[in-house]
Amino acid sequence: MELDPTTQPAKSVLAIGEFIRDQREQAQVSLRQLSKLAGVSNPYLSQIERGLRRPSAEILQQIAKGLRISAEQLYVRAGILEDRLGNPALVATVLADEGLTERQKQVLIEIYESFCRENAATSNASVAPLPMSDSNPRPARPLATR
Repeated sequence: MELDPTTQPAKSVLAIGEFIRDQREQAQVSLRQLSKLAGVSNPYLSQIERGLRRPSAEILQQIAKGLRISAEQLYVRAGILEDRLGNPALVATVLADEGLTERQKQVLIEIYESFCRENAATSNASVAPLPMSDSNPRPARPLATR
């Protein structure tokens, strides 16, 4: 049986809500307490937990702070962040930046990851070092302009 791709986002929203509720209950924090700690309204947080609302990266970061868990954990659970290359803290910082649009954040992360992939591929390739003609190499001189 093939999964209907249109139901995937709904499952993702429900999954993040259930995860947040589980984390909140494990921390023995009430819905009201978490809403105050996270700076999110009680009804909105309840809707997130029930899978009725998809939280933004900023809201997930606030909830993570309130629960004292990694925002990256929530990003991965919400489908915002996958197992990514590079520094997870840097990616989380970009996602949490309120001065950028969601599209700008994704583009920055994609560029960053492409550099990480390129560097990983380069470091995995066996590249022979270039021979040095001089034991004391000098920096290249700039080209003369006329």
